[in-house]
Amino acid sequence: MTDQNPIAKKSRTVWNTLDNFNLTGKQILTRVDLNVPFKNNEVSDTTRIKRIIPTVNEIQRAGGQAILLSHFGRPNGKFVSELSLRSLVPSLETLLSQQIVYVADCRGPAVKAALKSIKNDAILLLENVRFYKGEESNSSTFASEIAEIADIFCNDAFSCSHRAHASTTAIVELLPSCIGRLMEEELCALNASLTSPKRPLIAIVGGAKVSTKINLLLNLINLCDYLVIGGGMANTFLAAQGISVGQSIIQNNLLKTASLILEKAEGTGCQIILPSDISVATELSEHAKTTIFSAQNCPDSGMILDLGPNTISQITTTLQVAQTLIWNGPLGAFEVNQFATATTAIAHEIAKLTRANKLLSIAGGGDTIAALRAANVINRFSYISTAGGAFLEWMEGKPLPGLHALKKHSQSQNKDIN
Repeated sequence: MTDQNPIAKKSRTVWNTLDNFNLTGKQILTRVDLNVPFKNNEVSDTTRIKRIIPTVNEIQRAGGQAILLSHFGRPNGKFVSELSLRSLVPSLETLLSQQIVYVADCRGPAVKAALKSIKNDAILLLENVRFYKGEESNSSTFASEIAEIADIFCNDAFSCSHRAHASTTAIVELLPSCIGRLMEEELCALNASLTSPKRPLIAIVGGAKVSTKINLLLNLINLCDYLVIGGGMANTFLAAQGISVGQSIIQNNLLKTASLILEKAEGTGCQIILPSDISVATELSEHAKTTIFSAQNCPDSGMILDLGPNTISQITTTLQVAQTLIWNGPLGAFEVNQFATATTAIAHEIAKLTRANKLLSIAGGGDTIAALRAANVINRFSYISTAGGAFLEWMEGKPLPGLHALKKHSQSQNKDIN
């Protein structure tokens, strides 16, 4: 998050936060997301670990005992040695500057014994919660076994809240519950971008396939003033208007859907921005020869791999009047430098406007984050969400089971736990 254009960190009235509890002497079971990329025996991207630090620090400052619970990979309810959270201990100790006490279980006698012997300033790390079948089946029995080790449950994993699992949903019925600082920040950012945004609101949606973004687009046309559609998915929208896209990626089975989205956007007053000019090549490589064409004149042998300068200019002009932006998906084949032009140019313009306090900018999604990192603007947006699927489902307007459980519980429970 930028210092120049911060998102106000207001406590959400529908969710209890750490501020609602007396944490002194309490054991705080904290659901975090440590599902980080791990290669050659080390964490290759530490972003998710760094983002849990404020919550852990807050718990410890308040005199509480932090107990970390997370999944790691997809072990499908059985023990997989290479997916043990034990392997993350060195990275956690380095980044949190704390002793990490690992327990090869997430409930039962081993955890209780560790809690009795652990020092107050150490952090307890429980084993991969997805080693147990009860996690993904949202078993109340499994949730009760986990709940026995704690006084308070803190969910700091918005990225997992779209799953109705025992450690995000069932457990909320069993312990006084709240959201952590990362979750609080995420919810404030999303509320500012979609629930109650300053207008005009512009959304940029890219990526390869329309099929993965249909629900997103249908929701955004009801919320946004402007909607930019780029990347490979834009080809399907061009084709839906009878425009030839040569050898470009296209989903012929979704042409009618694309037409429907364009038609509905007219009815909602959302202005759709599609490519008016395109960067075309006959192959996707660093050495490919590129040519700029009007979107209506793509050669039969060509592939559309990026937006042209006129489209970039149109998007940049629209950004000047916008007050809020949300971005999911790159605008071209950014992995190849010469087709990253549009994504990079737009990213830099957004960063500039954000720095000038003229734009609240929210972005999320794996490819989007990779593209913004490549453009060297990853720290110059108002907020970058690492929530993946949960971020997308929120943008689609879907209810998230983990949040629903917390909201329901927060409305009925005591505000002060002593």
